[in-house]
Amino acid sequence: MDKRKVIERIREEFQLKFRKLKRASDSAREDATDAESKAKSKYDTQGLEASYLAAGQAERAEDLAIALQTFNSEPFPPFAEKASIAEGALVEADFGGDVEWFLLAPSAGGMSIQFDGQEVTILGPGAPLRAKLTGQKAGKKLTEPNLKIKSVC
Repeated sequence: MDKRKVIERIREEFQLKFRKLKRASDSAREDATDAESKAKSKYDTQGLEASYLAAGQAERAEDLAIALQTFNSEPFPPFAEKASIAEGALVEADFGGDVEWFLLAPSAGGMSIQFDGQEVTILGPGAPLRAKLTGQKAGKKLTEPNLKIKSVC
């Protein structure tokens, strides 16, 4: 798998999600400040709910903007075939016949993208699987979880 193209696909996905979140946040903010959203009684929480929604979406958009900035500035160097897994590695793992791909990245852990018919999951610094993969090499078998590292690039 071409890691440069995977990184570019992740950047594209982040930009697309950021634009969607920004539009949703702006729309929710407009709803929250609209005259129609003003509480008509102490039990009317429509405006309050819209403001919470706007704040949450704005926070998610900001997180995504930071992740995009990281992916734009962070180098993702190629790894030699027998190199130890570290941040920036794209890892192919075999879970008993099911092949999965993981990118060890400085942010955006838990997000996934589709690339060439394969799902690539981003493992952020706090991911337990990342901790188990770090320092390992291609060909290594792990028991918890039960997997074999097929390749590192």
